Amino acid sequence: MTYQAPVKDMLFVLNHLAGLPRVAALPGFEEATPDTTQAVLEESARYAGDVLAPLNHPAEREPSAWRDGAVTTSPGFKQAFRQYADAGWQGMTHPAEYGGQGLPGLIGSPCSEMLNAANLSFALCPLLTNGAIEALLTAGSPELKERFIGPMISGQWTGTMNLTEPQAGSDLAMIRSRAQPAGDGTYRISGTKIFITYGEHDLAENILHLVLARLPDAPEGVKGISLFLVPKFLVNEDGTLGARNDVHCVSIEHKLGIKASPTCTLQFGDAGGALGYLVGQENRGLDAMFIMMNAARYAVGVQGVAIADRAYQHARAYAAERVQSRPVDGSSKDAVPIIQHPDVRRMLGTMRALTEAGRALAYYTAGHADLAHASPDAEARKRHLAVQEYLVPIVKGWCTEMSIDVASLGVQVHGGMGFIEETGAAQYYRDARILTIYEGTTAIQANDLVGRKTLRDGGAVARALLAEIGKTEAALEARSEPAARLILTPLRQARAALADAIDFVLANAAARPNAVFAAAVPYLMLAGTTLAGWQMARALLASLDLRQEDPAFHDAKIATVQCYALHKLSQAPGLAAVVTGSGEYEVQA
Repeated sequence: MTYQAPVKDMLFVLNHLAGLPRVAALPGFEEATPDTTQAVLEESARYAGDVLAPLNHPAEREPSAWRDGAVTTSPGFKQAFRQYADAGWQGMTHPAEYGGQGLPGLIGSPCSEMLNAANLSFALCPLLTNGAIEALLTAGSPELKERFIGPMISGQWTGTMNLTEPQAGSDLAMIRSRAQPAGDGTYRISGTKIFITYGEHDLAENILHLVLARLPDAPEGVKGISLFLVPKFLVNEDGTLGARNDVHCVSIEHKLGIKASPTCTLQFGDAGGALGYLVGQENRGLDAMFIMMNAARYAVGVQGVAIADRAYQHARAYAAERVQSRPVDGSSKDAVPIIQHPDVRRMLGTMRALTEAGRALAYYTAGHADLAHASPDAEARKRHLAVQEYLVPIVKGWCTEMSIDVASLGVQVHGGMGFIEETGAAQYYRDARILTIYEGTTAIQANDLVGRKTLRDGGAVARALLAEIGKTEAALEARSEPAARLILTPLRQARAALADAIDFVLANAAARPNAVFAAAVPYLMLAGTTLAGWQMARALLASLDLRQEDPAFHDAKIATVQCYALHKLSQAPGLAAVVTGSGEYEVQA
């Protein structure tokens, strides 16, 4: 089956949960009208469904290939990327002064979801390029911005992120790549970087590598790392391409999933040093790189939503066609499509509920990011930024863990056929598995949530979100509809459970850090479960009010919310018990 973007649900979330009308009223976002938003999403859906989705499964069988330092991407990728670039999708949310369209990131989020749902391996290239653009916009010199941003926005060039080395994974203090000043304002970079997504390919004429390396007199540890821009081909003053730089792809990985995405080992400086340009300040490279990493972490959370939706659509289509067994209620004497069987409906309902909850949480976060960027009031920007920063590790961690569960259920819906490659269900399961790992594992996101996002402000942002949940509970309590009553109790219990977990983290971090950080992932999963449930409760309230406008859509939303309440939100107290009980014993490894 192909992929059909859920445009109607995306628009519902944008307008009624994520605050698009408020974002569109900000200075600079005047073009984000309802008509423009719908037109953009519909055109993105057409491209994703008609161009990218048909390439997804064939690319599994014929992935990217490396030969003599060059990488050839899967059949159709080069043509699809040219369509993507020529249509202006790479620059949709980037500044108009560099050739972008300047639309809010909130509108970019559903387009990113569609791209990743249609073809996750393909979508990784634009994802990393977006991060490189953001890093240069924030930390690049005027000269670097002028020379390098425009060609990336146009899709003429692409970007990468180079952190990992054979001996340095998440511990960036162990980076050994070197940068030697050349005396003319440039640097010569040497070293080896591994796991570099789209570090070499044939989609664009140049690749701009953002590389972490150490200067000769750099202090030890992460405070001695600088960031450099290293182009594959040198760029002349007039913008034309010059000689090949001293950076080469020496291999690509053979992977469990995302097989069509070339994951490269790059060697810098074998012939004397790759020419690079300093981005930001010396020894402050992580400050600039984290701009790129945070953008990528949010984007990976959206990838989780995307692959979950693709797995759900695939499983639902199969269940509607697969005839097997008579119904348990005796309504038919003949075998029926398995979608009529209660447990299959439970699995499909859970898949849909988790996906829609993740979408709502991710888009809600994007709305705060736009408000943090463009609000005219400084205090408002600061407040929205704090919420965005608290939510990003949750979106990354919870939505990606959720995607594995959803993709696994998709295989189960297919039964034995799900274990057979021809059905395509297994590809989503394999592709999803990397999402909890790259751009920081779930534990790294959880440690960030505990250390930087909860302890640093004494739980202020977390408790402010709890207060917002309390307001939603009050709105539910004022409704008479059974659906509102059904979610009220588990939402209230989930809020109390998250409050207990926050209290535990704050009370024990100093005296019992091992206990707190042993509970960090359960704390993140509890926060995600609760906050996504809050968004679903808000969705329920909106659908109750809007039901007469589109009964079929809103009745389905109301039912999906109830499914989330019963099958997921009800688990929150158990997660809180794991968090608060983690100090009672020592885990044996």
